[in-house]
Amino acid sequence: MEQRRPSPAELARKPSPTDPRLDLLAGSIDLHHGRRIRFVHPRDPAALLYEDDVAADQAYPPYWAELWPSGIELAHAVSEHDWTGTVAVELGCGLGLPSVAAALAGARVLATDRSADALVFAAVNAEQNGVAIETARCSWEDPAELVARGPFQLVLASDVLYGQRNVDEMRALLPRLVVPGGQVWITDPDRPLTEEFLASVDWASVQTSATRLPKVWLHRLTRVA
Repeated sequence: MEQRRPSPAELARKPSPTDPRLDLLAGSIDLHHGRRIRFVHPRDPAALLYEDDVAADQAYPPYWAELWPSGIELAHAVSEHDWTGTVAVELGCGLGLPSVAAALAGARVLATDRSADALVFAAVNAEQNGVAIETARCSWEDPAELVARGPFQLVLASDVLYGQRNVDEMRALLPRLVVPGGQVWITDPDRPLTEEFLASVDWASVQTSATRLPKVWLHRLTRVA
């Protein structure tokens, strides 16, 4: 007989292990159409800074382990639409909530992150919600493998424009990922560099709309066919 998998709540109630990646909290968010995403995430993301590769942590802190408002709002916005048959990718997926929302809405999703741990959590969170997503580890400065998996009809990203390096890499990467007529959805909490990024994307039309949170915006970029 197949052993029943523990629920996120059951995992979170287990005694705290030594590895901070396995000390979990369970949560859920409401989506459109009466749907809900259940997920788990590390209880103390700051504890992940003290793993074995300190230099890498300092260069790329473990932001993936946080439950960010922009990720919640992007998942909520995605869930409003039917994405049946859409080929989608999430950049910097972290816990993978937008990827799960897109998969629940019928998309075929590739969740990507530079952190292998993030990909594990994204896949587990998808499984807990009865959907499957693909995962791939990649960095934006060396995206050849990611580009080879495309192009995509929908690109998702939440709160990724927080540094000049990210802005420059996103500006170079996105045209290589999106099909003509495809869309890029980015949620952003009014980061200082966002306006610069949106003004520099000359291959797309841009629509900005409010989310449920006053300081988080959804930017929808459509690549001109």
